[in-house]
Amino acid sequence: MKVVILAGGLGTRLNEETTVKPKPMVEIGGKPILWHIMKIYSHYGFNEFIICLGYKGYFVKEWFNNYYLHNSDVTFDLEKNSIKYHENRSEKWKITLVDTGDNTMTGGRIKRIQNYVGKETFMLTYGDGLSDINIKDLVSFHKKAKGVATVTSVIPEGKFGTLIINEKHNVTSFSEKTDNKNRINGGFFVFEPEIFDYLLDGDATVLEKAPLENLSEGGKLKAFFHDSFWKPMDTLNDKNKLEDMWLKNNAPWKVWNKK
Repeated sequence: MKVVILAGGLGTRLNEETTVKPKPMVEIGGKPILWHIMKIYSHYGFNEFIICLGYKGYFVKEWFNNYYLHNSDVTFDLEKNSIKYHENRSEKWKITLVDTGDNTMTGGRIKRIQNYVGKETFMLTYGDGLSDINIKDLVSFHKKAKGVATVTSVIPEGKFGTLIINEKHNVTSFSEKTDNKNRINGGFFVFEPEIFDYLLDGDATVLEKAPLENLSEGGKLKAFFHDSFWKPMDTLNDKNKLEDMWLKNNAPWKVWNKK
């Protein structure tokens, strides 16, 4: 199953970092947050990624193009014009980087990668959120729920737009920002290919508006409950908190290092 990651937004609330690089390339512990997200999926055996690029997308291309250089010790032999990599630390990843436009909305970006997904179930998440979510449990829930889409429902630290969910785990509606007692959209979606039929406004399509609202009205949007760690990197303060967790070896999302 392919994993789509939305990595094209401007990240204006993190402009201390994003004036020079796209938000998914902001580093936690010396690695882009995008890398951390991919490691979560890879831990559960999902290693094929489609990354939707936009703002400063060439930074992402450059980083993966020089992955060995970024992650290995190297010897440069200038006389022979050669490079030797030492203790190469690689990943079992297949990565497709797709330019989906600087100003394209979330749903529009998904629509643009339709040909890369094909007619298969696929996963999707945002390029700025970390969690200790069990991806295999998420996929299993989606298959049993038999909806078109599953969204991971989390309890936030602060104020976000909330999801109204019934006893059958159907998302019935959305509400404006309230308090942190309500569940919100935490990303980590699973979609059937029918999702593309709901992305009708081209690049202007906002996934979180008409597409998800129409799915919820039809009882086709399911909610997977995740009550453990989840945190987006929206601000410099968020970034610093995540960095502090990593440096103190207290990063709950580092599932790939747990036994």
